[in-house]
Amino acid sequence: MFADLTTALRDSPRAHFLLPALFVLVPVLAMLGHGPITQLDNYHQFADQRAWLGIPHAGDVLSNLVFAVIGLFGLGQLGRQPGRAGKSAYALFFVALLLTSLGSTWYHLAPDNSRLVWDRLPIVLACTGLLAAVWLETAVAAKRAAAGGWHWLMPALALAAVASVAWWRFTDLRGLGDLRPYLLLQLLPLAMIPLLQWQHHTPGTTRMAFAAAIGCYALAKVCELADHAILAQLAWLSGHTFKHLLAGLAAAILVWQFARFGQVR
Repeated sequence: MFADLTTALRDSPRAHFLLPALFVLVPVLAMLGHGPITQLDNYHQFADQRAWLGIPHAGDVLSNLVFAVIGLFGLGQLGRQPGRAGKSAYALFFVALLLTSLGSTWYHLAPDNSRLVWDRLPIVLACTGLLAAVWLETAVAAKRAAAGGWHWLMPALALAAVASVAWWRFTDLRGLGDLRPYLLLQLLPLAMIPLLQWQHHTPGTTRMAFAAAIGCYALAKVCELADHAILAQLAWLSGHTFKHLLAGLAAAILVWQFARFGQVR
């Protein structure tokens, strides 16, 4: 009985619309009900304050190089898959990784809210670019949509990403700093990508790769919260630096998946 229900949810045309809509609506309503979410007062007080070769906060600064390397490698793979569905969205994801390296480096050299804009913007663009890429790729590969019919998806999500950071900064300058839209657009890919891949019968190897990447990213967020505790235990590596490395590993898994397996069938 449960298997029949699962099959019905997976294969029903109505469920292909209703389930993604539900996965978006529930967190939106939860955040609206919660009220404004602000960053911690000590957000910029990172654990590792050590300099190296004249570079302040060297661990948090230099660990951003991983995003540049992975982003450039991903961009180099685009030309090898000219007909791939979601290619423009993957391009946004790879460019955003490269910009994350630059923006996060700029921020960590002298952390404050004005520089944080350029850290957060490419991060959320990467999240929305990846979500758009998987949405396009899975739907087109399952022959449930034509690529041209979804031409609006990536620009709409990218615009939402920019608006989320603009909203945070607008409210920050007025003493609030509401992070709800920004956090929502980071949360949605973690929930939506497994759902879309399950609905559209994405091969198990691809789903496992994405699951590993999502797991690394979730662990990275935990390390971010445990920044001071991890440095106190390890002495040589802070939680925030570890966050960068784990997030980079998540991105590397996704780029490897893109390069290795080609278009989802």
